[in-house]
Amino acid sequence: MRVLVISGPNLNLLGEREPEIYGRRTLSEIEGMVAEEARGLGIEVSFLQTNSESEILSAIHEARRSFDGIIINPGSLTHYSIAIADAIKAVGIPVVEVHISNILGREGFRAKSVIARAARGVITGFGPDSYVLGLRALSRILKE
Repeated sequence: MRVLVISGPNLNLLGEREPEIYGRRTLSEIEGMVAEEARGLGIEVSFLQTNSESEILSAIHEARRSFDGIIINPGSLTHYSIAIADAIKAVGIPVVEVHISNILGREGFRAKSVIARAARGVITGFGPDSYVLGLRALSRILKE
């Protein structure tokens, strides 16, 4: 099984950016956690972080050829990117949306995900473990 993990805008600043919300772990550290979990599950993972919506769209489109599933933390694009939601629907592979913070407990505009309806599920609010939990969930989905 092959899984692509996509992290969107500003997630390259994890560990520095608003640590009271996002914690002190860097994206690299979180990717290491996911890679370790993936090894245990027999999953090959690849990572992409980009601040560009168009790069995320292209990665989703290409994933249908090379990956069995996607874990995505769309960052702020969560709240308004119909294009990402449409791309997820179009490629036909399972996607799990993850968020480090509990988006439902934050500002009103952050409590809505336009991507959630296209994803198989959403994991939110478990800090960096949200990525690991997302991988576990996706693993189960792929084994169905």
